[in-house]
Amino acid sequence: MELLADWIQKLNSIIVILCQFLAMVVLFIGIMKALKIYLKDVLSPGRSSGSVKASRMELGHSFSLALGFLIGASILKTTLAPNWTDIGQLAAIITIRTVLNYFLLQDIAQQTESQQSRS
Repeated sequence: MELLADWIQKLNSIIVILCQFLAMVVLFIGIMKALKIYLKDVLSPGRSSGSVKASRMELGHSFSLALGFLIGASILKTTLAPNWTDIGQLAAIITIRTVLNYFLLQDIAQQTESQQSRS
């Protein structure tokens, strides 16, 4: 039984690291895509505010997905033998990340609506 518990803890640690790594990859790709959009506009004649909004949208989607991975990692960290301090910290982390994600998605929805109304 103890062997199974050790195996589950190791698997949990690996999955947490994988979630955190995926969050970093998603953020990196999102930053690179947003930078590409922005630089393409800067280097072309007739700069527009649309490219800044497009790059913000790309970053917003990436941040939202990365926050999801980080919330999952935080939950998994706390699943094995949590104490009240760990649970309180997890609740605070999830609350902050969820509020950030909510406002981020609201901003993305507003940007999408304003782009569709212009088209």
